[in-house]
Amino acid sequence: MIVSRLDRLMADRKIRLNELAARVGITEANLSILKNDKAKAMRFSTLEALCKALDCQPGDLLEYQPDDQE
Repeated sequence: MIVSRLDRLMADRKIRLNELAARVGITEANLSILKNDKAKAMRFSTLEALCKALDCQPGDLLEYQPDDQE
């Protein structure tokens, strides 16, 4: 399973949900879904915008965990 590390990156960079949503150009509700591992998919354009806003790589935002670690 793929899990989001967005909450950790936001905490490390001291950025609030509403500020990041504005920078990325998505709603706070959709960003919250991504942050809380409720998303089923993510557009590459959103991933790119998050990487640009947080100055990170896609691997910093997403982590693969085998199903047996759930």
